[in-house]
Amino acid sequence: IEVTYYLIHGMGDRGDFAHRDAQSARNFAAAAAKAGVKRIIYLGGLGNENQQLSEHLKSRNEVGQILGETGIPVTELRASIIIGSGGASFEIIRDLVKKLPLMITPRWVNSRCQPIGIGDVLKYLIGLLEAPRTPGRVFDIGGEEILTYSQMMREVAEVMGKRLYLINVPVLTPRLSAYWLNLVTTVPMSVAYPLIDGLRNDTICADNRIRDLINFQMTPFREAVQQALDEEGQLKVESRWTEASMPENV
Repeated sequence: IEVTYYLIHGMGDRGDFAHRDAQSARNFAAAAAKAGVKRIIYLGGLGNENQQLSEHLKSRNEVGQILGETGIPVTELRASIIIGSGGASFEIIRDLVKKLPLMITPRWVNSRCQPIGIGDVLKYLIGLLEAPRTPGRVFDIGGEEILTYSQMMREVAEVMGKRLYLINVPVLTPRLSAYWLNLVTTVPMSVAYPLIDGLRNDTICADNRIRDLINFQMTPFREAVQQALDEEGQLKVESRWTEASMPENV
């Protein structure tokens, strides 16, 4: 085995997801070393390490470090919010827009991100197989548009043909927001809370170095949203976020 991809996360039904993240990464790295794997490509989360990162983003970064502890070169892609059918973040935004024409929103809706279409993420993941000078390096990936979460929801509403009114109430905590999301979206509390807690951090690419190595025409945000909605409408969702979480005994 020349190359393996590490795409799973520890958010699940119960328990300490950060502990599961770390334990799974150690088990995977040990198995990869035993099998003679020459390289690991890991899809993590984007976040400024100089800021106080959420537990979710901190755990994602620690996984990248753990995967490299056996000496196998790791290429880490740190992605902003991924827009695609079956993704937890996209399902949250879609369900909110679909079910709540009037939303009382917390301060995290003003955080900025660079949403990237799932198709573009796959192009980067595949492109790394042949791109030179990438083993052992960390790259930020995101779309070309920088948006706040409120701007994203408004644009998703327009694509879906929905009216959307937002009222900002800064006192709502991440945990209260997660309980609220648990009532109106398909994403359970155990997944919603780590994701919402992470939204307090801007997820903006520090640089675009990867585009010097893997260059293609990126998908605009609205087009990525439309593609995701079309796939859901045609029942072409090939995988969901639930399939990326590991069992507790892994």
